[in-house]
Amino acid sequence: MNLSVNTEENDGRIVLKVAGEIDAYTAPKLKETLLPLIKESSNHVQVDLEEVNYMDSTGLGVFVSALKASKESESNFELINVQDRVYRIFEITGLDEIIQLKAIRGVNE
Repeated sequence: MNLSVNTEENDGRIVLKVAGEIDAYTAPKLKETLLPLIKESSNHVQVDLEEVNYMDSTGLGVFVSALKASKESESNFELINVQDRVYRIFEITGLDEIIQLKAIRGVNE
């Protein structure tokens, strides 16, 4: 499956709307869009994962890289509208403790 990444600006925040599956084949596309935005100082980036129902460890790696880049550039990023199936991957790995996540139904906020 392909991955689409669309960038919007909303109330001073940059919103990346991601749709499809994040895996070894599609993660580079997400990374090349996300990291430059985070590396700009003081940006607030939201990654909307509402239309992502599958992600593997390569996707986790993209978000760990984004977390590191955000600390270096003093930017902020968060994952919003995370589906339960994808949220569980963050829970299992403990990344839900260090990356800002908001579940699609608000259950895990």
